[in-house]
Amino acid sequence: MTVQNLDAPASRIEWVLAQIREGVLARDYAPGQPLVEAELARQYGVSKTPVREALKLLSGSGLVVFEPYKGATVRIPTRQLADDVIGVRSLLEPAAVHLSVTRSRYTFGAAAELLNEAAIVAGERARAKLSVLNRRFHAEMYRNCGNAVMIETLDGLRDRMALVSIAGWDEKNSWEKEWGEHRAILDAAADGDADLAATLVRDHIESFRARFDSLWPS
Repeated sequence: MTVQNLDAPASRIEWVLAQIREGVLARDYAPGQPLVEAELARQYGVSKTPVREALKLLSGSGLVVFEPYKGATVRIPTRQLADDVIGVRSLLEPAAVHLSVTRSRYTFGAAAELLNEAAIVAGERARAKLSVLNRRFHAEMYRNCGNAVMIETLDGLRDRMALVSIAGWDEKNSWEKEWGEHRAILDAAADGDADLAATLVRDHIESFRARFDSLWPS
């Protein structure tokens, strides 16, 4: 993430937040690892204030948890978290995509560009970059739904879903299957088939449940 003016307090917070988020998604900061303000401030060359504010924002988005006497730690993904997030997304996101396709046929160029970028990044095996592209692709597919509450709710789940998604990207390259499903969703949307696009989105989200069975057996 490029920040033009690190003299501005808001920009410092935004920049530090992006660095910590990328570190979590790249597994540079492992699940359960303490995030010590002083150490992060020294690492990023800033005061503790933007680090503290960034950690608060990441706590709100679900990547970080605060515990008494322990401070901030990277959230540990669990089966319960996965089930909760998948449950909400499987209800809302297909409906949002259906509305988006119905309202704005043939306006998914940005989503197509993200798929092309992901194909390049996949060759680099850059987990954090793929996770960010995944988040952006899904957002592009529902952003024209016309329902601000749906968008706000789904956007609010993206960090939590990213946390559990990367846990499911195994050595068998399951992310390749995921991005193939993205392509099918985009093709249906581009054809104006809102019903098919919504069905594919629901199937795509629900497929994560089976993927997590090996990580968190019932």
